[in-house]
Amino acid sequence: MYDAGKILIGLVIFLLLLTFPFWFSLGQASYESPDLQLPEDKEECIEDTEWMRKNHMQLLDDWRDTVVREGKSIYIGKGGKKYDMSLQKTCMDCHTSKEEFCDKCHNTASVDPYCWDCHVAPEEVANGQQ
Repeated sequence: MYDAGKILIGLVIFLLLLTFPFWFSLGQASYESPDLQLPEDKEECIEDTEWMRKNHMQLLDDWRDTVVREGKSIYIGKGGKKYDMSLQKTCMDCHTSKEEFCDKCHNTASVDPYCWDCHVAPEEVANGQQ
């Protein structure tokens, strides 16, 4: 038990190495936001941008459950404006390019959403026009 100092130094070094990724990136974003193609002819989304970035998947899940289980299909967004609870009619009406909008962000975040397992992905047309 005369090596207690060496053991403590070893434990400190081990803990520093173990926690290095956390304190090295403290205060930094884990990834940079991709440059997304936003709709040119639309002024606003159903909710504000930051809210949509954080909550769009939960919103789509809630829409799915509400439409399928309760038969309701109208969402009241900011300002009291009404929208159809529809990925294709509402979301893809503005964000017409799945490749330039959805895929860029999902690929950057390394997520593979299951939206397109059921929904038909919009056809990509040259120059982002449909």
